Amino acid sequence: MTHPSWKRWQGSQRRIGLTGGIATGKSTVGRWLAEQGLPVLDADLYAREALAAGSAGARAVLDRYGDSVRSAGSAPAAAVLDRAALGTIVFAQPAEKAWLEALVRPLLRARFEQELSDLQEQPTVVLMIPLLFEAGLEELCSEIWLVDCEPTQQLERLMQRDGLSERDARARIAAQWPMTRKRDLSDLIISNQGDTKAFQQQLIARCNELCDQGHK
Repeated sequence: MTHPSWKRWQGSQRRIGLTGGIATGKSTVGRWLAEQGLPVLDADLYAREALAAGSAGARAVLDRYGDSVRSAGSAPAAAVLDRAALGTIVFAQPAEKAWLEALVRPLLRARFEQELSDLQEQPTVVLMIPLLFEAGLEELCSEIWLVDCEPTQQLERLMQRDGLSERDARARIAAQWPMTRKRDLSDLIISNQGDTKAFQQQLIARCNELCDQGHK
């Protein structure tokens, strides 16, 4: 499926936007593509850097929420965040989530643009962005791959991975766009519904496609 009416990257470089829902398996796909030699730009890593200890982002968060989100044991003047405490606030209050996203997204976009500039000679780059649609970053990508799974699997994987209660896990899933909406906006769906062999075969097929087109 292609979406020519949407604004996408039109340059010669192939830019694969890799996305999905929380705990659907996109990081697994990203690691696998990196193992095949493709550059993978990780939005989660850049977002963590944007709120790293001592950063302007961390100081802005502490100015807003105070000691409730300061890491235990850090000096009172230190800009070190307790990310779990911050997550509890933003996932429970949509307005606070919107505030945090407005803080981080410009920093995230700037980092992606810098990395893409540095990699402009690479024929293919993977942009692994969990909130790709929500952040409006489709225009950085020439195509979008969505890693998908069943809702019950997503919920179980998230609870197990992050040690969340069912209520908290459902709240985090609900904070993202529904998968049905993301499917309609994606060019390729990679199913991760529990059959590891089938999942791997899909990845191998896509990697072979990239090699056949001279993009690796």
